[in-house]
Amino acid sequence: MLTRRSVLLASAAVASVPMLARLGVRPAAAQTPANVLVFAKQIDDIISLDPHEAFEYTASEIAGNVYQKLVTTPNSDPASLQGELAEKWEVSSDNKTFTFTLRQGPKFASGKPVTAEDVAFSLSRAVILNKSPAFIINQFGFTRDNVAERIRATDPRTVVLRTAEPTAASFLLYCLSAAVGSVVEKATVMSHVQGDDLGNAWLKQNSAGSGPYAVRQWKASESVMLDANPNADHQPKVKRIIMRHIADPSAQLLGLQRGDVDIARNLVADQVKQVEKDPKFSVQYARKASLMYLSLNQKHPILSKPEVRQAIKLALDYDAIQKNIVPTTYAVHQAFLPAGLPGALTEHPFSKNTAEAKALLAKAGHADGFEVALDYFSGAPTSDIAQAIQANLAEIGIRLQMLPGEQRAVITKTRARQHDIAMVRWGSDYFDPHSNAEAFSINLDNSENAKNRTIAWRASWEIPELSQKTLAALKETDSEKRSAMYVDIQKEHQQVSPFVIMLQEIEVAVSRAAVKGFDMGPMNDRHSYTNITKA
Repeated sequence: MLTRRSVLLASAAVASVPMLARLGVRPAAAQTPANVLVFAKQIDDIISLDPHEAFEYTASEIAGNVYQKLVTTPNSDPASLQGELAEKWEVSSDNKTFTFTLRQGPKFASGKPVTAEDVAFSLSRAVILNKSPAFIINQFGFTRDNVAERIRATDPRTVVLRTAEPTAASFLLYCLSAAVGSVVEKATVMSHVQGDDLGNAWLKQNSAGSGPYAVRQWKASESVMLDANPNADHQPKVKRIIMRHIADPSAQLLGLQRGDVDIARNLVADQVKQVEKDPKFSVQYARKASLMYLSLNQKHPILSKPEVRQAIKLALDYDAIQKNIVPTTYAVHQAFLPAGLPGALTEHPFSKNTAEAKALLAKAGHADGFEVALDYFSGAPTSDIAQAIQANLAEIGIRLQMLPGEQRAVITKTRARQHDIAMVRWGSDYFDPHSNAEAFSINLDNSENAKNRTIAWRASWEIPELSQKTLAALKETDSEKRSAMYVDIQKEHQQVSPFVIMLQEIEVAVSRAAVKGFDMGPMNDRHSYTNITKA
């Protein structure tokens, strides 16, 4: 629920009609100002707005509108690559040296031009900070010790990257198109350094980018405010974006109907059906490279048993959960590559089989079941899915201790490997199978101080052989063979992994009919606000 503080903050730019009514004030239904766009969205997943640390859905979306990268992928053809800051690039004959030439024109919000030094600093900064998304860059052999030599600005418009091993150009470019490839202004960031943090404490709540918007203010679990970057090369139509954290979908719908919200982002199935036939609203759908799954921590002595993992996968009624709770916002999917990515496996080998699940528990020595904790986001529809899972597992004797919380709390707990079972989401970072394959099926170092803390690492899942298979698929140059290798890896992964992959997201945005131009992409940082207009 919104607090009075958040109401006052948002009302500086737009009247918060439903909340004012609760406070005893009943103005006429308001319309948001023409130069302000208000999203109603669950944004309590934000932990940091530093693009080299942020790895959550909302923070990645903000990064995509605040920063630019060397290259990007258009939503109209997400498999293709195009320059954003880069005008062109060249690859050496040994596929180890990549030279980028920057185009002239892009400027930071400060008014200063983007230079090769800013690009080299930004990519090096991601490596040195070594936060959650750093593995996307680190996998090319960059380390704190060698990054100054391997990522260099050779003149104001030229950046040279030298990888440790021969690398397919498309794979490197896809990785650089991820949010962690965002370019920050070196001078501004370094002017806010605290100790050796490279400006991280300051950049958590501020921005130094060249994208269409700049961060004006973020208040955790309340709101985010972005203002148009007056120096951006593509000027946005709407000059201010406000994201208001409204956890309850019913409150989001009410705000949309009353006119104090322009776009609602988390309406549930019944609400979407309600507004679809109303000409006052328009509904957008975008199938996302985003999965909802259960992570079973392999530190847990019972969850680490193969029979228990398999029993849980067979206990769930995937089809009923999808049809009864999320018929318009999720599709059943049971492999780590989302449908739409090359090599995605779309088979569904698991369906509810209570008898077989019970037999597997008995084989594991737990015929009477056991008790285990489930961490999950407390908002709808996740809370409803969690209750369905609780009921399904209770049928085979697994008693869940339900631990609802804010999204960032659940995420933080799983990153620290402190969960038993956690229901979480994972979105692909770039349009290549390795984005998810690395996360779900590589864990080369299971120690607490591991360099690459993948999803497999977070679940404490030691997989030396599967890790090597996944690395082999990465190095395969024949595209058909490579896709076939990923299919085989997914089939094995489905049967043996501690991940119960359940659903693929279909994101829905409901707008007032006068609001147009919200460009939704397959990944969060591809959601663009630049062309949004309000009649």
